[in-house]
Amino acid sequence: MSEVYFAKVGASKHNERLPNKVRQLFDKAGFNDLITEKDMVALKLHFGEPGNTTFLRPQFTRQIVDKVKEYGGKPFLTDANTLYTGQRSNAVDHLNAAALHGFLPAVVDAPIIIADGLTGRDFVEVDVDLKHLKTVKFGAAAYHADVIGAISHFKCHVVGGIGGAIKNLGMGLGSRAGKQQMHSDTKPIVEGEKCIGCGTCAKWCPEDAIDIPDKAIINQDKCIGCGECLIQCPTKAINVRWDASSKNMQEKMVEYTYGVMKNKKDKTFFYNFLLDITPDCDCVPWSGKQIVPDIGIMASTDPIAIDQASADLVNQQTANPGSKIKTNVNPGDDKIHEVHNIDWDLQLKYGEEIGLGSRQYKIIEI
Repeated sequence: MSEVYFAKVGASKHNERLPNKVRQLFDKAGFNDLITEKDMVALKLHFGEPGNTTFLRPQFTRQIVDKVKEYGGKPFLTDANTLYTGQRSNAVDHLNAAALHGFLPAVVDAPIIIADGLTGRDFVEVDVDLKHLKTVKFGAAAYHADVIGAISHFKCHVVGGIGGAIKNLGMGLGSRAGKQQMHSDTKPIVEGEKCIGCGTCAKWCPEDAIDIPDKAIINQDKCIGCGECLIQCPTKAINVRWDASSKNMQEKMVEYTYGVMKNKKDKTFFYNFLLDITPDCDCVPWSGKQIVPDIGIMASTDPIAIDQASADLVNQQTANPGSKIKTNVNPGDDKIHEVHNIDWDLQLKYGEEIGLGSRQYKIIEI
């Protein structure tokens, strides 16, 4: 049974502030034991797409940077470029987006290195030999780091159901070619009666796979399954065929996490921030209403356990009025499934199956 350390929201005195709890979790979870003097420590973040306002606050990251330095490590912040055409698809735009959101030296006291380089081509290919993939391709900076800390904003996700430690590490560090590999089964379709022919989907498609003669038509041969069109469609006329695509994508995302951790045995740690728990990923350039109230912060060395515990805590809450949760509103109801109608635990079942971690956990509240 894996240990997951937990600090709830709320404070009535100085040392109960959330930034203090981030530091306390670092020591309670034993992350200091993972760091050797002069280790290069990659802190994997999601800097947030410009327009999004619920990405993880840089002030929280600063607490982890300070703890890494306290134990002799050399921290840097990192993420890999996106597959879709947003403002983080190359290193220049990505760094500008991070700066816009406050990830600056004066705030975080650490440099930012985009893991897969200027245009997503700086990656390492690692053998995994698993069910879907023989090799995985992820950012070289993460591969060459001595330690990785995944600092994740836990929320829902349009294809994976949940966006936590697995999504942050596996999908997040995949190179652009790697992200395409993970999404390759996710081919969206257009519901013609809802489509208004506005062309927004075609504008955002990175592969020019959409034509708009009257209604949108997606060329399934050219489509790479990045999901950008279904996120951007203003009338929700584009949907993913869920017969196999979500399951395969989740499992491939797990295989990428396995590959990222392969040369980091006992050198990887995880934070999940259960704050501003939104219906969509921080990749979208907006923030939807939070589905449940803020809960707290979790820390563990087991990515499966921390995501399972995070999802369970979310589902134990009462849904926020006015959120996307209309049916499963009571404690114990599966609110995460309702948001995008996705079996979000497929990734955790598969991760446990291949030895990435355990779904059995014990919460230790600090």
